[in-house]
Amino acid sequence: MSASPAPAAVFTAPSPRRPLTLQARLMAAVIGFVSLIVVIIAIITSATLGQTLEEGLRQQLLTNRDRVAQITTEQALLSHTVPTATNLLIGRSVPPGILLIIIAPDRTATGAVVGDDGTTTELTTQQMQQAGLAITENRGTTAISSLGSYQVTHDVLQTTQLLGGDVNIVVGLPREQIQRNIGALFTTIALTTFGGLILLALTTAITIRLGLRPLRAVAATATRVANQPLDRGAVQIQERVPLTEADPRTETGLVGAALNKLLDHVDASLAARQKNEERMRRFVADASHELRTPLTSIRGYSELSLRDTTLPETTHTALERIQAQSLRMTRLVEDLLLLARLDEGRELVHSAVDLSRLAVEAVADARPTAPDHSWNIELPDEPVIVTGDSGRLSQVIVNLLANARTHTPAGTQVTLRLERDKNTAVLRVHDDGPGIAPEHREELFARFARGDVSRARQTGGSGLGLAIVKAIVEGHSGTIRVDSEPGDTTFTVRLPLAPVETSDAEATPHPAADQ
Repeated sequence: MSASPAPAAVFTAPSPRRPLTLQARLMAAVIGFVSLIVVIIAIITSATLGQTLEEGLRQQLLTNRDRVAQITTEQALLSHTVPTATNLLIGRSVPPGILLIIIAPDRTATGAVVGDDGTTTELTTQQMQQAGLAITENRGTTAISSLGSYQVTHDVLQTTQLLGGDVNIVVGLPREQIQRNIGALFTTIALTTFGGLILLALTTAITIRLGLRPLRAVAATATRVANQPLDRGAVQIQERVPLTEADPRTETGLVGAALNKLLDHVDASLAARQKNEERMRRFVADASHELRTPLTSIRGYSELSLRDTTLPETTHTALERIQAQSLRMTRLVEDLLLLARLDEGRELVHSAVDLSRLAVEAVADARPTAPDHSWNIELPDEPVIVTGDSGRLSQVIVNLLANARTHTPAGTQVTLRLERDKNTAVLRVHDDGPGIAPEHREELFARFARGDVSRARQTGGSGLGLAIVKAIVEGHSGTIRVDSEPGDTTFTVRLPLAPVETSDAEATPHPAADQ
């Protein structure tokens, strides 16, 4: 039995980190540098103070050692014996906490320490060993149990002739005061630094926020302009950065002034574009309107001439071609005139429209024109009522079905589906044809857009059908989109449903449709 292959490892891309704002970066830089400087100053100050205190303690230790050595020598001269550490300390003016160990020539050792209250206490053997260990290992600092940290020093009295050998004296002073002073210094520095950094952060935040106010005004103005529809229609940009935030004498104000200048230029360009569009729209509408009369005359004269039975066959054929081309030209002119009027907001008469009935009629009309296609329709149980122009909405459905018929081969299945989605009527025209090439989807609803660059009559119409569909749908406050891949192309139209009162009053049962 073969082992199943291990599942492939799934690579998960790390989520991008959220970028820091300019204010956050500036505050981090300022507070970071100031904190670094304060820490360096604190370290230098503490090291300098520590060295100063250590030197003072060392000098005090040497002074006390010399004094103890002098007293010990005096006592030895008087009594011809080495005094004990306790006897040497009692009754004398010595610093609190001083530690003294005296080792006689016969290696007998005594030790004592003076407390903060002036009382003298003998050292234990272990404590004396710890103090002696610091001397043996050439360490000036040692920790003595129950007494704390001490700085100790060692001296030898040359008293061979007097006492039969050398007297060793070990003197120590507590380091507690040094440690307390350094700790207090660190605490003061830490508290001062913390309070100073808080004050610095607040001051920096307020300063930076005030300094970046013009940039925020620029961003707010740019956002409001970006939210305006600028792609069509009469557009006038009223938004500007306030003059108080657009002072060119400052760096941030210079940005605001530059944006205001840019908006002025864009506003003027949009106004010029709108004038050109209106001029072109009037030209197309006037030209289309003027062309209708001569085209009608051409068609009429050709029809009249065709009634003459004495015409030669070649002349008869030529007249038929003239008539066919005049009809084609008439349809093209009518489409151009319709688009021009739709751009002007005209040609739409709104009333309650039963989309279900229009869908049934459109499919019924499409079947005879393409019997080699399979035509299907799917409708909800209740009529779908919208508010709009019945004739133009019917043209939307007819054009979408004609587009599916024209650009798909024989045997293609075309399905028209109508449904409700909340307050929206959704009309879908689906076919299982070869699909739309990706490079053609971008300009699919543009005027005179065609998939065949040769513009042969066998591969499509004038290229205005889908442009008319888009104009009519948008004139009804709707949307249209296309999703296409080989074997699956769907045009989706969304239109707002009519109010409930209107739809109830105008709804009528739609005729039966073949499924």
